[in-house]
Amino acid sequence: MKILLTGATGYIGKRLLPVLIEKGHQVICCVRDKNRFPTDGIYKHPNVSVFEIDFLKEVQSLSLSSSSGLSEGLIKDIDAAYYLIHSMSSNVKDFSSLEETSAKNFIKLVKQTSIKQIIYLGGITNEEKLSKHLSSRKRVEEILSTSGIPLTSIKAGIIVGSGSASFEIIRDLVEKLPVMITPKWLNTKHQPIAIRNVLEFLTGVLLKEETFNQSYDVGGPDVLSYKEMLLQFAEVRGLKRFIFTVPVMTPRLSSYWLYFVTSTSYMLATNLVNSMKVEVVAKDNRLEKMLGIKPISYKEAVQLAFQKIEQNNVISSWKDSLISSYVDNSLLEHINVPINGCYVDKREKEITTSIDQVLDNIWSIGGERGWYYADWLWHIRGFLDKLVGGVGLRRGRTNKTEIHTGDTLDFWRVLAADKENKRLLLYAEMKLPGEAWLEFKIVERNGKNYLQQTATFRPKGLLGRLYWYSVLPFHYFVFDGMAENIIASKN
Repeated sequence: MKILLTGATGYIGKRLLPVLIEKGHQVICCVRDKNRFPTDGIYKHPNVSVFEIDFLKEVQSLSLSSSSGLSEGLIKDIDAAYYLIHSMSSNVKDFSSLEETSAKNFIKLVKQTSIKQIIYLGGITNEEKLSKHLSSRKRVEEILSTSGIPLTSIKAGIIVGSGSASFEIIRDLVEKLPVMITPKWLNTKHQPIAIRNVLEFLTGVLLKEETFNQSYDVGGPDVLSYKEMLLQFAEVRGLKRFIFTVPVMTPRLSSYWLYFVTSTSYMLATNLVNSMKVEVVAKDNRLEKMLGIKPISYKEAVQLAFQKIEQNNVISSWKDSLISSYVDNSLLEHINVPINGCYVDKREKEITTSIDQVLDNIWSIGGERGWYYADWLWHIRGFLDKLVGGVGLRRGRTNKTEIHTGDTLDFWRVLAADKENKRLLLYAEMKLPGEAWLEFKIVERNGKNYLQQTATFRPKGLLGRLYWYSVLPFHYFVFDGMAENIIASKN
């Protein structure tokens, strides 16, 4: 089958793609920015192609696009499409209007194709009073259902898997806080579901006619409060935790609590808090019986997630999505490092050890490995960033040794990860009075190899210039020490 996969660089999309390929399907990965699409591993498979489109913009006619030689001609004969686009933590207050626009433009596009089914992953919306986030998910389902194309809607609550937003937030809370004073919404009931089960449901309904124009709630076998999920998570990890709920913590205080303790952005924390106050429990298990899917318990789902983490085999993480940023950046806006009006700190060190070792060191930077020099200063910078509403240093990295374009790397975003040409380019997502880039390159000159490390800062106004000169003394020994240790360190 020929399948259009929207949200292909998101948490679910990255997990779904290899499953679809394994089943023999041809998959067209639909992305807003093709520069964020990896070019190695499964993404090099002959059955994978890339289709770039921004559903927040007006959709072109396929006949015009095809005649112009544009990529839209690729999708005219698709059999089905997965709609996995989500704007939960957009920094724009009215993200629901963006989701409506996106859904309507998606329909305009697929109506011009031979599509037989749309498969949508939404949220469980059985309560009368819904959060803004869940109301938006319900509205998207309504829009898709009016397209005239058979829709299969799969609605899930908390998804438990390595790298999922809910899993990582619970992990942060449990592993960092032996005692928690928590808001009363921790007593709200939810029905978590393992990522493996979600993928089974998504692939199980593909072109299954009895699921056309149907909506299904899906969940695991356990109905738990957030407090119970935290305590069971701690039990799996062999940790003793004490949790006390209080009725006086406002939504704003709850959002700050999540923001400062976990790796979430403030916007995502706010939307999560509003959604966490709503009971999310599946009403039926029709699809589970129809597809013969065995639901995985919450504890088992947590154990499976840690197996992936321990094997350094986390396929995707919510942190790599742009929702983890405090601004909605497009890589295209920053891929070219500016020259004019910038301050530059450039270090060049001759490589007298193995080039492969130095390249591995570059590709292992950040996260648990750290920044090779004065890590305590990097952590202070991350803490200060959190204080002013930035992303901080807690996002870490998804994989200890692999980096892909579009990934997060602590408070940086990977703009280019070209190991073949020995170049890594990062863009700063911390809050700054300007813009910053950090680039690592290995170059050959006169028969010798050198590490070039370049920090570029484009200030905004006088404050930006004052900022640069205030941190200049730290740059002198931090950047120099980092370059020295990159060429000297061994894994």
